[in-house]
Amino acid sequence: MNIPPPPPAPHRSARVIAAAAAVCLLAAGCSASGGTSGSAPGSGSGADTARLKVALVTHASEGDTFWNLVKKGAEDAAAKDGVDLTYANDPDAAGQAALMRDAVRQKVDGIAVTLAKPQAMKGPVAAARAADIPVVGLNSGIDSWQSEGILEFFGQDESLAGRAVGDKLDELRAKHALCVIHERGNVALEARCAGVKKTFAGQTDIVYVEGTDATATTAAITARLRQDPTIDEVVTLGAQFALNAVKSVKQSGSRAHVATFDLNQNLVKAVKSGDVQFAVDQQPYLQGYLAVDSLWLYKANGNVSGGGVSPVLTGPAFVTKANVASVAAFAAHGTR
Repeated sequence: MNIPPPPPAPHRSARVIAAAAAVCLLAAGCSASGGTSGSAPGSGSGADTARLKVALVTHASEGDTFWNLVKKGAEDAAAKDGVDLTYANDPDAAGQAALMRDAVRQKVDGIAVTLAKPQAMKGPVAAARAADIPVVGLNSGIDSWQSEGILEFFGQDESLAGRAVGDKLDELRAKHALCVIHERGNVALEARCAGVKKTFAGQTDIVYVEGTDATATTAAITARLRQDPTIDEVVTLGAQFALNAVKSVKQSGSRAHVATFDLNQNLVKAVKSGDVQFAVDQQPYLQGYLAVDSLWLYKANGNVSGGGVSPVLTGPAFVTKANVASVAAFAAHGTR
């Protein structure tokens, strides 16, 4: 796609203000807005631009701990760059689209958005572009971001990650996998299970559960395991759903193992104990961090990660009992 031109050069008055701020910094060691030392882009500390307003709009469901990591990364980048960040989420596609339109009406300086259901976001993305608001994508929509005119994308190639899990299951000599999708119609989740099915030599079944109801999710997995005792691997697509699956294995009396996509502090403990064989980490903290930081870089210096033609991949990486100790401390701090 055509890369949007960098923002226009600052007005003369802004240059005067910047120059005055520079003199202040040199002569008196004063600080920039928000208490961050001001410096030019690339100097390694803080921002000398006016505070930007950035909106992060996701398809997160309430109570899904994965999104706490995304939000934490975004907040840390905002604090570093002197950005005023607002966060809004709605798992309903129409609701998420409405939230993004709200951000456009509020005339924010940049928007970071997930594209779990890309078709629903076409209109809001177009509205942002018409208002000259740069939009970056994260987490979901790796196959859609360019066609929708989004500037940059940060996330995992879900199809590739799914195929890697299929290969891993073959290494573990699994024969029959149950892939659990907790949100129907989410393109990223569908791609994960499709990827598993593509490379796994054994049988792959798919079950849809109500991801917002932990009790219902556990019950649905338990029922499938009781119905088919040949299932020897349960693959979930989120950390808390893996913990639901661990309960299901115990309740059903199944001998199946559990593997999952994504990571959190409790999942780290489950990998350590052996209750979960492995996790595929897409580094959600990094996705949130890079999305916000990229908007500041674009506004401050015209930078476009990946040149606007390639996504910036944040995963996949396997976390197993052999290497989980290396990420445990970060997980305890809420960043992995």
